[in-house]
Amino acid sequence: MSTDIETQNFSELCEEYRRHNGFNSSDYQTYNVKRGLRNPDGTGVMAGLTNICNVHGFMMADGERVPDKGKLTYRGIDVNDIINACINENRFGYEETAWLLLFGALPTALQLQQFKETLGSMRELPDGFVEDMIMKSPSKDVMNKLGRSVLALYSFDERPDDTGLENIMSQSIRLIASLPTAMTCAYQVKKRAFDRGSMFFHPIDPCLSTSESILRALRPDMHFTDSEAKLLDLCMILHAEHGGGNNSTFSARVLSSSGTDTYAAISAAIGSLKGPRHGGANLRVRSMMTELKEKVKDWTDEEELYRYLSSLVEKKNGDGSGLIYGFGHAIYTLSDPRAVILKRTAETLAEEKQMTEEFALYKTVEKLTPAVLKNVKKSSKVICANVDFYSGFVYDMLGIPSELFTPLFAVSRITGWCAHRIEEAAYGGRIIRPAYRSMVSGRQYIPLAQRDC
Repeated sequence: MSTDIETQNFSELCEEYRRHNGFNSSDYQTYNVKRGLRNPDGTGVMAGLTNICNVHGFMMADGERVPDKGKLTYRGIDVNDIINACINENRFGYEETAWLLLFGALPTALQLQQFKETLGSMRELPDGFVEDMIMKSPSKDVMNKLGRSVLALYSFDERPDDTGLENIMSQSIRLIASLPTAMTCAYQVKKRAFDRGSMFFHPIDPCLSTSESILRALRPDMHFTDSEAKLLDLCMILHAEHGGGNNSTFSARVLSSSGTDTYAAISAAIGSLKGPRHGGANLRVRSMMTELKEKVKDWTDEEELYRYLSSLVEKKNGDGSGLIYGFGHAIYTLSDPRAVILKRTAETLAEEKQMTEEFALYKTVEKLTPAVLKNVKKSSKVICANVDFYSGFVYDMLGIPSELFTPLFAVSRITGWCAHRIEEAAYGGRIIRPAYRSMVSGRQYIPLAQRDC
């Protein structure tokens, strides 16, 4: 804990920093700096090539964005086709998706079965790992513990710095298998250490799918329904990958381009995803909707809902950001295919969980928000609900604690991170190094005795 004197000292140091730093906003335009590595039209700066994923949400015509229906493809295959196949055949699909993203083609039935068995056999963490690396230093934030756990696994690897394809592939599959275990263990320890709750660890069943393993580990009685597990599986498929330009995946590729080890690259991606501008958005949706449900008396009254949503934009309610969380995306315009799939699939479980009124509220907010933004914010931007708007609601229905919303994102997305790490290490060829323009002019060094107090 900092003392009052230390706090005062740090305050003075910050004032000293502010006196000598900062930029004029016009400088970015003057020197054609693409802040956030984005072009003036909002598109991303082209930084590489990939065969892994494509995210489509608009077309360009005469230099202008033309809104289009969102489409997400894994290795060229529409994610809707993957989801529909799993639903029609009543089976889990995350493991098949992981194979597709890692290797570039759909597995045969035999390959898929062997891959599932391999993942099941690798779910256990090394002997003593939970006691030494998780229990002895609990964290209030599961994401921080996930990043630390991944870095710690370096010490249990006989060839941690081998960047050959075979070794990176082996490391990747082990991390995909074991990260959910690290997540559930970190949550149990956090619950005991900081929430004064009970901590329990169930033995791992290697025959279960990834989503089944997670639900089994989280629930005291280990019980879950097939429909619950398959809905979580669907969420994991939708979160498994989203192109090379998102912040966490790009972080993994930047570190991979330097020649560093797999554990460092994946830990960096986890650290990126923890940021509220990236993976933490579904938590903000949940917080916003919790307040809305408390302040709006009649959830079916569209006029009352419109007024409340307007107050969010006007910064009179909510967190004062002026944002309606869960809406808008860097690429998607007319629709986010992940949100469309989640909305459609969640309706059945909402009936099963007797949460149809709450689900109807989410649909009404989705319906009204574009008009609120257009009329109150005077925005002409075409905007849609994104995956974060419905994912938190789905997790609530599954009884998943909010502390695990972003970690669940991570244990799903690790498949995409590993696929991009492999691609960057195998074919990137150069360290990623963008340029920064220096704005400092030359100055003379002043001897210490001649400086003003």
